[in-house]
Amino acid sequence: MTATASSASTETFSRADWLRGYESQTEERDYWIDDIEGEIPAELEGTVFRNGPGLLEIGGQSLHHPFDGDGMISAIAIRQGRAYFRNRYVRTEGFLAEQKAGKILYRGVFGTQKPGGWLANIFDLGLKNIANTNILYWGDRLLALWEAAEPHRLDPQTLETFGLDRLDGLLADGDPFSAHPRIDPGSERTGGQRRLVNFAVKTGPSSRIRLYEFDESGRCVEQQERVIPGFAFLHDFALTPNYAIFFQNPIRFNPLPALLGQRTAGQCLASDRNKSTQILVIPRDPKAPLQTFETESCFVFHHANAFETADGAIVVDSVCYDEFPMLEPDRNFKEVDFDSYPRGELFRFTLHPGQPRAERKLLESRTCEFPTQHPRTVGQDARYYYIGAAAAPTGNAPLQSLLKIDLETGDRKLWTVAPRGFIGEPLFVPRPGGIAEDDGWVLSLIYDAARHSSALVILSAQTLEPLARLNLKQHIPYGLHGCFTPQYFGPED
Repeated sequence: MTATASSASTETFSRADWLRGYESQTEERDYWIDDIEGEIPAELEGTVFRNGPGLLEIGGQSLHHPFDGDGMISAIAIRQGRAYFRNRYVRTEGFLAEQKAGKILYRGVFGTQKPGGWLANIFDLGLKNIANTNILYWGDRLLALWEAAEPHRLDPQTLETFGLDRLDGLLADGDPFSAHPRIDPGSERTGGQRRLVNFAVKTGPSSRIRLYEFDESGRCVEQQERVIPGFAFLHDFALTPNYAIFFQNPIRFNPLPALLGQRTAGQCLASDRNKSTQILVIPRDPKAPLQTFETESCFVFHHANAFETADGAIVVDSVCYDEFPMLEPDRNFKEVDFDSYPRGELFRFTLHPGQPRAERKLLESRTCEFPTQHPRTVGQDARYYYIGAAAAPTGNAPLQSLLKIDLETGDRKLWTVAPRGFIGEPLFVPRPGGIAEDDGWVLSLIYDAARHSSALVILSAQTLEPLARLNLKQHIPYGLHGCFTPQYFGPED
């Protein structure tokens, strides 16, 4: 394995290498992974599911933004030191229609237009459910998630698409269901049982946030709805035993260019630096009042964690950008200028009762995204975070490293695949029977430009030492989110 652990890196990346990771993957394959460097830990058993845009062009037309790409699921089933790979596209209605037509039939949210200019797009507000953001296994259901519409249910063994899943009638036709659920590891209010908590938002001049809670069988046991003033771009939230915390980003939305076919909806968003970011604290008790705090203007895609303190304060750790990191309407994502593009840094916000403004403290200045932690510490005062990071300590760049942050001592450990490797969202998998918070493994799907292929890397969560690298026979375009389940969904032979 060529990657090494280090405390810092000044290596740069090749833009040509980075761009190759965005090539479409048109092959769907199944095979035992026979190119393994190192050894898969004997105790590691289960299945890694990943989701992300797999098609970056249709019928010769490139997508304006990768977030508009059709969802492709990758699964790696691990048992007894062996691993089996398969990948399949989610057979959404729109995917099947466009594959049959051989061209783009739907407008994307983030910039992709139908061919034919504004006349072909004017007044067309229909959306294609691309099922490309996350993949969740809960209550014996495997669900491909896209936050603007219903999830698609898949067969966890074969990745066959069963169709839309409206969660036993919980969702009506076209209802949103977020791609960022959180799992409560078990608290006093849940009787010590794990719960899946998720949300949906419908926005406009005012916004409706619906909160759902599911027990381990997948049954919805609680739901509530809150109305807040103003437009709300909510991609993620943080969870504690008693609260769901949302950051209402200071975003303006002018729908007129979208209506006239000149821009897509995502291109009609703009940061409003004159407004503060609003922090919405929604009690999980539907009868308790919502609380609002404010902080400096910033934009948040993803939160790391949140917890409650003994004196009644709430602490939220989030990856913040100075402003909404959007592309100019006339620029393709392949032309992004990293030097001028907003970059993510990890901040801590402390919300004190009776104080309308939150305290803000920088935790990590290195460019970073996609934080994770031991699942039992969700909603608790965790010691360790694992997060994708740039290889260099300063400046903006793609994620090429994994950073372990010790919030107690301030120590950092960095494992990098620079200069020719690029890293995806890390997943923490606890070692069975482990006690220490960092007793387990960190798994991440990386893209290796030297091989033009991807690999699953398995690192010691304590040392970031690479234990195994599972080299795939093809590349997987840069993905978004995924999950690990201890249930094995691979062949029995």
